[in-house]
Amino acid sequence: QVQLVESGGGSVPAGGSLRLSCEASGMARDLYTLAWFRQAPGKEREGVALATRDGRQTLPESLRGRFALSPDFRKNTLSLEIYRLLPEDTAIYYCAASDWYVRLNVADFKYWGQGTQVTVST
Repeated sequence: QVQLVESGGGSVPAGGSLRLSCEASGMARDLYTLAWFRQAPGKEREGVALATRDGRQTLPESLRGRFALSPDFRKNTLSLEIYRLLPEDTAIYYCAASDWYVRLNVADFKYWGQGTQVTVST
C-alpha cells in the first residue's frame, strides 16, 4: 500500500504565497505519477498539477503563472507553490498518486492523501 501525507496548508491573506508538500511512503518506490487536486466547498474535485517520473508536467492553463510544481521521485515527494493567492483558491488540497502514467483526472488515481485545508482571506 501507499500512504500520502500532505502538509503546508493554512490561512493566508489574498496576494500571499503558500507551499504545499506531499510525501509518499509505503510501497512508493514504483510510483509513476504524482498530482495535486483541490476541492472547494460545494464544488467537484479538480486537477491542479501533475508530474511523472519521466519528467512530464501538466498544469491547467488557468493556473499557469501562479502555480509551480517541484517533484522529486527519488524521495517520492511533490511540492506545490502557489503565488498571488486568490479567495477562489480556498479549498482542500489533495495529493494523489498512481503506479503508471495517468492524466489529471480524479477517477484515474488509486492513492489519495487526507487533504490539507487552504483558506485565503480577503
